[in-house]
Amino acid sequence: MSSATLPSWIRARRLHLGELHEIRSLVARGRLHTVCDEARCPNRSECFSRGTATFLIMGDVCTRSCRYCSIAHGRPRPLDPEEPANLARAAAEMRLRHVVVTSVDRDDLPDGGAAHFAAVVAALRALEPMPTVEVLTPDFRGDLAAVDAVLAAGPDVYNHNVETVRRLYPGVRRQGRYEWALEVLRHVAATAHGTLTKSGIMVGLGEEATEVESTLADLAAAGCRVVMIGQYLRPTSSELAVVRYWAPEEFAALEAHGRSLGLEVVAGPFVRSSYHAEEAFLRVSAG
Repeated sequence: MSSATLPSWIRARRLHLGELHEIRSLVARGRLHTVCDEARCPNRSECFSRGTATFLIMGDVCTRSCRYCSIAHGRPRPLDPEEPANLARAAAEMRLRHVVVTSVDRDDLPDGGAAHFAAVVAALRALEPMPTVEVLTPDFRGDLAAVDAVLAAGPDVYNHNVETVRRLYPGVRRQGRYEWALEVLRHVAATAHGTLTKSGIMVGLGEEATEVESTLADLAAAGCRVVMIGQYLRPTSSELAVVRYWAPEEFAALEAHGRSLGLEVVAGPFVRSSYHAEEAFLRVSAG
């Protein structure tokens, strides 16, 4: 879809990537990756200019090929044993107060990369001053032992995105399962009472408002506390096309519906799972 057909509230967002050399250089020196760049996030210039980034661990090649995502897929390289220390060093140099760590899917590893996630969290928690740590993990194919391994490292926020409504999973997230996503969140809520549970949903892929409301109800029933809802924007012509653009007032209605279910919902065209993550964490923690 050409930019001429984009609604005004989408066209208004501008990227200013030329100013971001310092952050990108720091990430490159540590042989690190950010999901901001790899997934072509529309907020990356804003977040980079504020000195924040969501680190992408375990490489930049995913074992899955979700049809909405522009991250490369194929056979990943071996894990970098120095990545936890390098990432912690970069977070310290960036003076981050809240660090978000996500990953590609690593279905090639017996534990899906859970031990590597835990090592990264442990390295971050050894920093002084210690930042709060948010993990955004894969579903680990429903392996709750892998979830427990990440939880044992003590993240402050455990985030797993359900991404879309149940009906669209076969076409949008073919190698995932809606129930795996809910089970991960349900397990975290039931076993890690000091950890905030969080999820995210994209709209614009053909879902109905009632289906999004049902997904919010499922997340609330699973014990999720925070849900981020944003507009799907096609990263490149290789990914799924946008079916429709949700209007700002529709996002506001989703926020209100989520609050009626007891959820903290942040919804808007450019909201992403880790966008202003520290603010969302502090707001819920204070409540």
